[in-house]
Amino acid sequence: MLKVGLTGGIGSGKSTVAGLFAQHGCPIIDADVIAHTLVEPGQPALAAIRQAFGEEIMDGAALNRKKLGDIVFTYPLQKQRLEAILHPLIRTAIQAQVQQCHGAYCIIVVPLLIEAGMTDLVDRIVLVDCPETMQIQRVQQRDNLPPAKIQAIMANQASRAERVRIADDIIDNAFPDAALAEQVKKLHNHYLSLSTSRDNFTCEQQNHL
Repeated sequence: MLKVGLTGGIGSGKSTVAGLFAQHGCPIIDADVIAHTLVEPGQPALAAIRQAFGEEIMDGAALNRKKLGDIVFTYPLQKQRLEAILHPLIRTAIQAQVQQCHGAYCIIVVPLLIEAGMTDLVDRIVLVDCPETMQIQRVQQRDNLPPAKIQAIMANQASRAERVRIADDIIDNAFPDAALAEQVKKLHNHYLSLSTSRDNFTCEQQNHL
């Protein structure tokens, strides 16, 4: 199975694009969904986070995501501390879910694909891209955050140039929805073709053993 990593900055439209791929029947693995599951009450990761950050980030048995978010975006060392707990668990969960996928290819949505050092988990990288001014505008409308807070989050992520440099494919999400759907359709067909070529190459290799 071809593993395609889907990434992009905050507000770039990753979830929208993943939904369009899902409409073509492609399995979707979402690192953010995995991360949310890992910190649910009773999960070992939450216990480790509680021990590392103290009771101030808890609301009873549940994690106060806003308080934790404020800490990690303000203090880089605390961000690294959280990532050291979560990233290995997210990596393991992604690998397990890939094994359960069926089809020509799967989409693995990882917002911090570069930052988390997870590019080795995928065969190909597709970037959802748009101008940074558009990212800020979208996040303001979606989350009602002040521009300064959004810019602080963006500063903690890989730059647009870094993402473009490592991407195999780029989806331009600065256009209307119809154009976005057409780009996804073309890439879907492209990934089907790539997967078939990979399978044929593997069979040829095995036949020569």
